[in-house]
Amino acid sequence: MTTFDTTVARRAAKAAVRLVAAGGLAALLAGCNQSSKLAQAEYPTDYRMRHPITLQEGDRTVEVFVGRSRGGLSPVQRADVLAFAQVWRREATSGIIIEVPQGKATALSAADSMREVHSIFAASGVPRNAVFVRNYQPTGAALTAIKISYSKMTATAGPCGQWPADLGPAQDASYIENRPHWNLGCATQRNLASMVDNPADLVQPRGDGPAYTNRRTFSTDKYRKGENPSGTYSGAYDSGKISDVGK
Repeated sequence: MTTFDTTVARRAAKAAVRLVAAGGLAALLAGCNQSSKLAQAEYPTDYRMRHPITLQEGDRTVEVFVGRSRGGLSPVQRADVLAFAQVWRREATSGIIIEVPQGKATALSAADSMREVHSIFAASGVPRNAVFVRNYQPTGAALTAIKISYSKMTATAGPCGQWPADLGPAQDASYIENRPHWNLGCATQRNLASMVDNPADLVQPRGDGPAYTNRRTFSTDKYRKGENPSGTYSGAYDSGKISDVGK
């Protein structure tokens, strides 16, 4: 190779290195720009506004596994289906969809199990027209199951784990003005959303239910007779004792 060829090759290699370095720097700056957008933006100091709880449509599913030689439900499966039916009446926003496996050796067992499922639903007060049955073809050698599901209202918040700004000293408004960092309170919101019994309670209060008639009648009768309508409690409530600790 001549001296001219060597010089050209060196220049080409240096140019390639410069291009790779420029591309890496551009990617790094782009990533910093994406992560700094949230840091530079004005975000609310209230964690409930930074990480609001939103209501979405989710689903609840229970799978009833069926085998080849056994028809009907086991005691545990009966309890699962019964609990599913009772919860459906309280929280469902749709009918019940049942997917039954077909085309395999478990088809007869699935049919026997379905008869028990329908009887449990009927005994639990689930209307017949609220149950929709459809077939599906299982694939592979996995254990087949009757899939029972319905739609319901769910609450969620997040996503959590976003750290758009440094927590330490930095030329950033969140640090200079002593603002709470972005991720603060996100886990609390997600936990509250997952634990709430009725997600609608986060939006509006429930309607008033009927009064406890027995207690109200008893108190009214005592008031009419001129007696004290309040209750009396025996036991730990009226036999308080000062602690002996420290004596």
